[in-house]
Amino acid sequence: MNADKTIPSHPCSSVFIRGYSRFVFPRLALVAALLLTAGCGYVGGPLVPLANVPAPVSDLAAVERGPILIVHCTVPTRTTEAVLIKTPVRLDLRIGAVADERFNGEEWASHAKAVSGAEIHDGLATYRIPVAEWVGQQVALGVRATGSNGKHDGWSNYVIVKVVTPPEVPPRPTLENVAAGVRVTWTARGDQFRVLRRAGKDENFSVVATLAAHDWTDTATEYGTSYTYLLQALIDLGGQKLAESDLSETASITPVDVFPPAVPSGLRAVTGLNSVELVWERNTEPDLAFYRVYRALGDEPSQKLAESNAIPSYSDAAVEHGKTYRYAISAVDKAGNESARSAPPVVAVP
Repeated sequence: MNADKTIPSHPCSSVFIRGYSRFVFPRLALVAALLLTAGCGYVGGPLVPLANVPAPVSDLAAVERGPILIVHCTVPTRTTEAVLIKTPVRLDLRIGAVADERFNGEEWASHAKAVSGAEIHDGLATYRIPVAEWVGQQVALGVRATGSNGKHDGWSNYVIVKVVTPPEVPPRPTLENVAAGVRVTWTARGDQFRVLRRAGKDENFSVVATLAAHDWTDTATEYGTSYTYLLQALIDLGGQKLAESDLSETASITPVDVFPPAVPSGLRAVTGLNSVELVWERNTEPDLAFYRVYRALGDEPSQKLAESNAIPSYSDAAVEHGKTYRYAISAVDKAGNESARSAPPVVAVP
């Protein structure tokens, strides 16, 4: 029996078969199945929902500065699955006393105190905790980030801090204009001291020295530029950790070049046919401008004879036979500072 029949078509296949028989149907059905699977996208199983747990904080840091414990950390911006967090993250910072650095995190968290009042700027959270309650104790700090769904991935790296009596604030430093630069001196108690400087129109201070002494000379200065200095006392807590004092009051200075070059040395005078030839050792100052040549006839006072360039030699052709001369050399820098004169050799012109 041959009757026209239609196989219901799939939306993606549009298969239409006429006059099929029991012998050809299996083949046609196979073709139809292939068309169905080839023409349509495969639909997989349901996706696993994201956990949306903020990634844990890993850069928690703390330092005692004056009467305040300053704590910093970066606010997580992605989840543990590296997905961008779109809703605000809540930070839970805690502080609690510990006997040593080997402690149980869960036990610590059960008695540690929560700290509020984070200041967040450009993704950095800052806490300021008064140290009065913790002086003489060793404390541990930890923070965890919680998403808007109430989920968190545990505590951050723990920071252990030994809290001490706040270091004494150094007095205003004393500044002195010296030939080598700016000499900074102070009197204060502390294991070490940090010197901070602001130069010219700079807005911020930068650390230029950390030392145990009570004086330091800043050789990286330029004449005519204003410099402002302040100090910070440090107490060594061991383990490369320091407690910092508050910053001292500032002191400013503008170095001025009032320092003459060194006295020229090694002056030698040799008589020539109709002249006296002078040579001496070269000065090493970078701002040397020229040399000044002095001459005296017999026992008369010395008079300026000439100004030579930076070459350490001079030829005096204005001499007379049968007379005795005394010579001296001074060095002059670009600021006009003149050195003392060299020891005068005596030359008799035959």
